[in-house]
Amino acid sequence: MDLPVQLLVINTILLLASSVTIELARRKIGQQMALAPMESIPGIAIGREKTNLWLVITAILGVAFIIGQWLAWGELKNRGFYVASNPSSSFVYLLTSAHAIHLTAGILTIGYAICASLLKKAIESRRIVIEIAAWYWHFMAALWIYVFALLAFVR
Repeated sequence: MDLPVQLLVINTILLLASSVTIELARRKIGQQMALAPMESIPGIAIGREKTNLWLVITAILGVAFIIGQWLAWGELKNRGFYVASNPSSSFVYLLTSAHAIHLTAGILTIGYAICASLLKKAIESRRIVIEIAAWYWHFMAALWIYVFALLAFVR
């Protein structure tokens, strides 16, 4: 199996970068939570906008990863590696598409966290959503490294 390794490496870098950005968002919401009691003091702002910025960047990187996966599937197809070619090709498409579907769920969760922040929901509920999304996203990044390594070593 001739994988488009260069494209998959770029996708991996995108996903790892998005893991960093969601971690920055997670830490920022933790700081905001700690400083929330101070927000009632006139002239004090806790900087909600930076959390949204990191979440938006994470979502953009996640979408870029999925587009990269789409391009990788196209490259596999150009190399004659189709879903129905043989069981191993079906497995590659199944594994990578399942990962892309789960990543899409993570992007939707990040979108929900952004909306919750824009609607000025309670900081406690925003923190819970961002914490869950961040841990899920980190898991998906680690899982992708495993999947990529599995595909690279099996070929």
